[in-house]
Amino acid sequence: MPANPEKEATSTNLADSIEKIELKYLTIGQYRQLKALMEEAYAVLPESAWERHEIQKLIDVFPEGQIAILIDGQLAGCALSIIVDYPQFGDNHTYAEITGDYSFNTHTAEGNMLYGIDVFVAPAFRGLRLGRRMYDYRKELCEQLNLEGIVFGGRLPKYHLYAKEMPVRKYMEAVKSREIHDPVLNFQFANDFYVKKIIKGYLEGDTDSKEYAALLMWNNVLYTPPTKKPSTTKSVVRLGLVQWQMRPYRTLEELIEQMEYFVQTVSNYRSDFALFPEFFNAPLMAAYNNLSEPDAIRKLAEFTEPIVRKFSEFSIQYNINIITGSMPSVENGTLYNVGFLCKRDGTMEKFYKLHVTPDEVKVWGMTGGNQVKTFDTDCGKIGIVICYDVEFPELPRLLAGQGMNILFVPFLTDTQNGYSRVRHCSQARAIENECYVAIAGSVGNLPKVHNMDIQYAQSMVFTPCDFAFPSNGVKAEATPNTEMILVADVDLDLLKELHEHGSVHNLQDRRTDVYRLELQ
Repeated sequence: MPANPEKEATSTNLADSIEKIELKYLTIGQYRQLKALMEEAYAVLPESAWERHEIQKLIDVFPEGQIAILIDGQLAGCALSIIVDYPQFGDNHTYAEITGDYSFNTHTAEGNMLYGIDVFVAPAFRGLRLGRRMYDYRKELCEQLNLEGIVFGGRLPKYHLYAKEMPVRKYMEAVKSREIHDPVLNFQFANDFYVKKIIKGYLEGDTDSKEYAALLMWNNVLYTPPTKKPSTTKSVVRLGLVQWQMRPYRTLEELIEQMEYFVQTVSNYRSDFALFPEFFNAPLMAAYNNLSEPDAIRKLAEFTEPIVRKFSEFSIQYNINIITGSMPSVENGTLYNVGFLCKRDGTMEKFYKLHVTPDEVKVWGMTGGNQVKTFDTDCGKIGIVICYDVEFPELPRLLAGQGMNILFVPFLTDTQNGYSRVRHCSQARAIENECYVAIAGSVGNLPKVHNMDIQYAQSMVFTPCDFAFPSNGVKAEATPNTEMILVADVDLDLLKELHEHGSVHNLQDRRTDVYRLELQ
């Protein structure tokens, strides 16, 4: 029979007398206990117990889908399931159709959905959350087999009490708003299932439900569509952050030598990304102190193209995606703050600082860019914003809407209070956008470069704040004001779980009926 999970416990002291609870594969040797349990659990349904040969068939075709809960050796609950090619049946199927008239010939290892045939708990053991144990197992099985999700028809055993007062859809709404307690639906909602559809005529003879059923679904957020092409997208991504020391460089070659040193170092740790800070090439401006500050920064811009070319070579040579930090660039006479994503496949993309600081405008005459986009990489979608940009929550939120998993923030701050703005805003972005945020800055001082006196930085990797992540939302942190690298692993699958099953849903729960954020 379809899902009929446990009700409230009849004895609050039941757990005290239990010595051992086991979850095991069902065996045909347990059939006698199973039949008695089914007849007791489904007393309201005629001929509710499965026949011995039917249980044997399920065990033969899909043993890992048939599980039993044993309490001190006694059968206390059971869950039966098959794998189906769900598009062959669609959402308007009946119980008889989906089970092949109870023959289970509809089971196929090539299917895409785990279908719940039955789940029940002995009345004597209800209230011990045994149903949750079996559902958790089903979810794990679904993930292991890379199935799209779990689906089944849930009975509405209390609907007959309200059928004269309200249509079934209104009944469902009342259950969801907790105006009516339905033992099946309340249990499913608590286990992350949702109602996709109401099916009429689902189970013949189910008078309590008036033969209605709720088509309940759980989506496997870790599902990966099968492909004939080899998958190169990673789930665990290693980040290498460069906390760069500002020091004098007499030539461009000396700067490039230091760049390669850091790229090689983080690559030796098998990092997927190397992140450099904002304006890390500023030491080269020392040669132009005789010029005005606007002219000096434009002279520095002449080094951007050869530096980026070397970064692109390094990304291929060391098999690593490099985020170049940012550098000045003059385009059609306009000065921008730009950076580049040099991918290890040889391709390259550009990003702009959108929000230039008052000092950048006043001293250098810099202009903000106007591109808002994510970047596709072999480690999923990433976003990149430069320093001051991260202090504007709208920008990362738009990137999150485009599917960003990791936000990179190259920055340059001279004082600790300036750094604190970047640091705290970056952590807020990780929480509100349910993503990872990596920030990297420069340390030290440049006494011979105007407008680049001293730097303060502590490079960090931030996470959302939920049970799967550090409680303080900090994955890794560098030593403040010290030249070093910071290497940290981030798990993208944890983000998928968070989006669906987190304690809160910052992205899902936005009131888009009240407010909306849109690109111009």
